[in-house]
Amino acid sequence: MSDPHPARPHDREDKRTFLQKIAEFIHPGPDSADELIETLAEAQENNIIGAESRAMLEGVIRMADMTAGDVMVPATRMDLVNIDEPYDALLHGVIDAGHSRFPVYQSERENIIGILLAKDLLKLQRAPELNIRALLRPAVFVPETKGLNDLLREFQGNRNHQAIVIDEFGRVAGLITIEDVLEQIVGEIEDEFDIAEDEGDIFGLADRTYRVSGDTTIERVEDAFGVKLLSTDPDDEFDTIGGLIAHEMGHVPKRGERHRLAGLQFVVLHTKGGAVKWFKVSPVADESA
Repeated sequence: MSDPHPARPHDREDKRTFLQKIAEFIHPGPDSADELIETLAEAQENNIIGAESRAMLEGVIRMADMTAGDVMVPATRMDLVNIDEPYDALLHGVIDAGHSRFPVYQSERENIIGILLAKDLLKLQRAPELNIRALLRPAVFVPETKGLNDLLREFQGNRNHQAIVIDEFGRVAGLITIEDVLEQIVGEIEDEFDIAEDEGDIFGLADRTYRVSGDTTIERVEDAFGVKLLSTDPDDEFDTIGGLIAHEMGHVPKRGERHRLAGLQFVVLHTKGGAVKWFKVSPVADESA
């Protein structure tokens, strides 16, 4: 028979030691996220945790107040696939963008009908009679106000890696990936374009174009392509090709933008932190074209 008078919480035995009670009285727990972050800073100073652990814990704390709208890629910068495009054009766009997953639309960019995995396009090589619609995966839609903690749990639970972000009017506001969420905790995650400096900076591609790292020296690019790269302003000097192209464009380059210089066409493949990580470079046969 159960006890008709169960012990109330404050009547239960307190298993804390006397020293623990004194310590908690002198140093009470933090009352806010800012105080908790300050406590982590003190813990690092006292060599209780390392700098990397502190950064990750701070990321977890700050992420609690962040939403999908805070870290999404805006709709204007999303790389989409038009299902009505011919296969060759579609494949070329996928290769140029270099992602593993693409939202697919029909008729207009707002009408997203599914997600295409780049690797699934290989199935069309073996079975051209397949309809590309059969390759599409369902698209996941989340509101801008979706908390990142909740979104991360959903990504883990349904094994999706990206979601379409919708604004309050039901329009496409942007795109968010599991990588975008995790980067709030662990910092930037290296991807397929991030190659160590000692592994090279200019790579030949199968379509006779080249992938060039944004931090490649101008002299190295000049030697590789047999050109002379000069700024339109003779008083300006630049060390890297990324710095020179950004100056010539007059703004921070965005993925997919193009610029011609010295008989070469530079296409921005990948950016991080406002800097170009990789260009796709090809000679321009007729500069006046």
